Amino acid sequence: MQVAVLTEPGTLELEERERPDPAPGEVLVRVGEVGICGSDLHYYDHGRIGDYVVESPLILGHEAAGEVVGAGDGVTALQSGDRVAIEPGVPCRECEWCKRGEYHLCPDVRFMATPPHDGALAEYVAWPADLCHPLPRNVSTRAGALCEPLSVGIHVCRRGDVGVGDTVLITGAGPIGLLTMDAARAAGATEVLVADVVPAKLDRARERGADAVVDATGDLAGAVDDYTSGRGVDVVVEASGARPAIEAAPACARRGGVVVQVGLAAQAEAEYDVLSLVDDELDVRGSFRYSNTYPAAVSLLADGRVDVAGIVDFTAPLADVGEAFERARDPAVVKGCLTL
Repeated sequence: MQVAVLTEPGTLELEERERPDPAPGEVLVRVGEVGICGSDLHYYDHGRIGDYVVESPLILGHEAAGEVVGAGDGVTALQSGDRVAIEPGVPCRECEWCKRGEYHLCPDVRFMATPPHDGALAEYVAWPADLCHPLPRNVSTRAGALCEPLSVGIHVCRRGDVGVGDTVLITGAGPIGLLTMDAARAAGATEVLVADVVPAKLDRARERGADAVVDATGDLAGAVDDYTSGRGVDVVVEASGARPAIEAAPACARRGGVVVQVGLAAQAEAEYDVLSLVDDELDVRGSFRYSNTYPAAVSLLADGRVDVAGIVDFTAPLADVGEAFERARDPAVVKGCLTL
């Protein structure tokens, strides 16, 4: 089978590898669509994300969907011909976090395209059957692949306790920010503001239903203050990873509000006004990947409540993977997808 391998920063090469055989409890999936994630681009550009370092050739890609073409022993829930969205993290299933249902926090999780584990830019993937979620007929394979970033948005909204009537600010109008906006709407939020520094992304947010957009190169907290008549928003979702947005987030929340940090910053530290955190009794929460979100993501797609395909700017065949990654690096591009 053909795979796309990151051999060094800035270099993706096509290789031939043996097709995997599904182990007991696994299915063999012929991959159809793979989204290009920001983490893929970070490995492509830098060869590392924090402590995760690419030390040997690595297959990228973790936003994937395809068709089941085989099954290992013990698999009964799926059969050949079923289209599935692949949930890319395999937990140990034995630690205290797994047993609490917080399997995304499993310290031994095996996550696609996180060194040293290969990802989904391969014609075939063998994967645990219970982490392959069936897609209804009215949900495309491309939309199935984008269940992954939508799951991030769903988890963010759960972390932020977004509910009916809430006003939400999202900083960062990339894939996570835009799909978090959709998840917030589904959770009952009545007003969603989106901030970014790229005009094209603000236009996209407005087109997708943002109640207001904010140019984050200006006074973000002041703009939010003006919009909310000094109250602040119920929930701030920081999805950009930009230090100015991170540091401004608490000032955008109402007294007793919530700040959820999901964007990965280039620097590990940022400054917060601790006195304001105490005086306004703010909750500041991290959001890491997701757990138990794929069924909800598939349901939102099946019901037509979220248009994940609408964030895709371009598609390309696997043969053009290098050009696709270069194109995805454009700050105005929200999402690119590879078809296999």
